[in-house]
Amino acid sequence: EVQLVESGGGLVQPGGSLTLSCAASGFPFSGYWIYWVRQAPGKGREWVSSSGSMTTDYADSVKGRFSCSRDNVKNTVYLQMNSLKPEDTAIYYCARDRFWNGREYDYKYWGQGTQVTVSS
Repeated sequence: EVQLVESGGGLVQPGGSLTLSCAASGFPFSGYWIYWVRQAPGKGREWVSSSGSMTTDYADSVKGRFSCSRDNVKNTVYLQMNSLKPEDTAIYYCARDRFWNGREYDYKYWGQGTQVTVSS
């Protein structure tokens, strides 16, 4: 059974940092892309980053502030978030198996999400 479990969210002041973790199990981790997706209150989903075995990509809104890494021994992906802004406030999910549903990108497997709140 594919499982993705996020952790590390919390309340942080603007300009602060947080590191999120996504622990994966139930599949050969190193062979799969893992995605970070967020959803802010009242808004749609927003892709944040993609992590492959050799490549990482970021949304323009987080490029230069967020950094994604993966540990293929611990089967964990990390999202280091620096210089956080109030607009980064959202539930952050890790996900696997992206596909186009005809309207937007969707993902077959999701974690339960972790709340990140950026506020003074």
